Amino acid sequence: MEEADIVVIGGGSGGSAAAGRLSEGGRYSVAVLEAGGRNTGLKTIMPGMMPFQGPETNWAFETVPQPGLNGRRGYQPRGRGLGGSSAINAMLYIRGLPADYDQWRDLGCAGWGWDDVFPWFRTVEHNTRGADAFHGDAGPLWVSDQLYAHPGSKAFLDAAASLQIPVNPDFNGARQEGVGLYQVTQKDGERWSAARAFLAGNQPNLEILCNAMVDRILFTDGRASGVAYRRGGEAREIRARRAVVLAAGAFQTPQLLMLSGIGPAVHLKEMGLEVRVDRPAVGADLQDHIDYVASFETGGSFFVGRSALGSLKSTGALLRWLLTRKGGMTTPYAEAGGFLRTDPADPRPDVQLHFLIAVVEDHGRTVLKGHGFSCHACVLRPRSRGTVRLQSPRSDDAPLIDPAFLTAPADMETLKRGVRAMYRILEAPPLAKFEGRDRWPVDLRDEEALETMIRNRADTVYHPVGTARMGGDAEAVCDPRLRVRGVDGLYLADASVMPRLIGGNTNAPSILIGERCAAFVREDLG
Repeated sequence: MEEADIVVIGGGSGGSAAAGRLSEGGRYSVAVLEAGGRNTGLKTIMPGMMPFQGPETNWAFETVPQPGLNGRRGYQPRGRGLGGSSAINAMLYIRGLPADYDQWRDLGCAGWGWDDVFPWFRTVEHNTRGADAFHGDAGPLWVSDQLYAHPGSKAFLDAAASLQIPVNPDFNGARQEGVGLYQVTQKDGERWSAARAFLAGNQPNLEILCNAMVDRILFTDGRASGVAYRRGGEAREIRARRAVVLAAGAFQTPQLLMLSGIGPAVHLKEMGLEVRVDRPAVGADLQDHIDYVASFETGGSFFVGRSALGSLKSTGALLRWLLTRKGGMTTPYAEAGGFLRTDPADPRPDVQLHFLIAVVEDHGRTVLKGHGFSCHACVLRPRSRGTVRLQSPRSDDAPLIDPAFLTAPADMETLKRGVRAMYRILEAPPLAKFEGRDRWPVDLRDEEALETMIRNRADTVYHPVGTARMGGDAEAVCDPRLRVRGVDGLYLADASVMPRLIGGNTNAPSILIGERCAAFVREDLG
């Protein structure tokens, strides 16, 4: 039988960080089981190829029909292969607010307040601006300024500034509110995924098994002792001598817990599964950023788009990147954005904007000719709570994902305020001069019309969390040291453990969780 001291399930953002750190120093042998490939091709390394991901790099899940979205199914892209979603996302580096982590602490997650986590953020970061009071410059995760941002992104900043919205040079600095260009997880013009940051070495004690589909976790006398998986059409098992770290993401981590007998007993019995630990919180508390996109078509080829001239420009940018790693193909497309406070009663920003230098419809799955720009507005702290459940007792079958979008009335009210604030920026002169044609015009003064438009078009902005939450209470799936309750030797290391969504993109804290999980495992194993 194959064996290692520690088996890590999932080579995504949290799993890469956990496995990389645990393999340092050579004390433990570590095996990583990843369902996808190595993600070393141009599709993942070239930032501008982000929209062109296929099934080899994207699980491309869908939700169950959403009553809050007028019965539509939502789209839930998730990264597949080493790096996970950090290999296909927009690379935006956002930590969230100190108050987000203080809330985690106050909910019973001792050791997860801002003063606890901030040193870890600095340790992991390699910011090209250099070290200062807010940033580190010696860590493995490269964080860079955009050197070739599209002038349309500058127009967005000018439009916001014309409305007295402050321009913020650092969303991870002294304050978050305002608009600015996002920093990105890139190194020298290439995408710098969590796998490239943590798994790039050739440590003899680290084994990476790609194209390995995990079926369940194995237990001996109440302790996680191995993993059953399939590779190359063959059923296999690997023994974990010391610990198993589960880092399959906010959808597949609860799926694998349930397939291993840890979850809501009634549901597991319905699936014909043995109940090892009755834990209703597994697959519960799903939270995600609900988001609305406005799209504008423009004449000419100033913005990115599909046309003869647009194709010529794109070809030139591609060739420049291949030769120099510079130019337009370093774009994350969502180059600019911001954080707005639309609720006077809340001192924190409650809406985030992402400004895109191209027209995007249906997550980029609808091919459009022509040029233009788009802008997202999302609810940063939604109150809606959903679930993840098993479709079948087979890991090959996607889980049933129900974010319950817009079931909490407060989320709709926040999103309406956010959409109105976004349109004020898009209609300001620095952007209005492009004479964009709104593809989905709506009377913003008409409450009913705006709500209908939102329910017809809103969807995720790709930040699911909470489905295996940590906490100090007995009902929590894992404790604040990320140990799964009810069994021994099993840890979690991804966004599923977040008790609440942070106010921003979730990749940076997911990497942080993997980093801290490794430290907890080291301390526990001695």
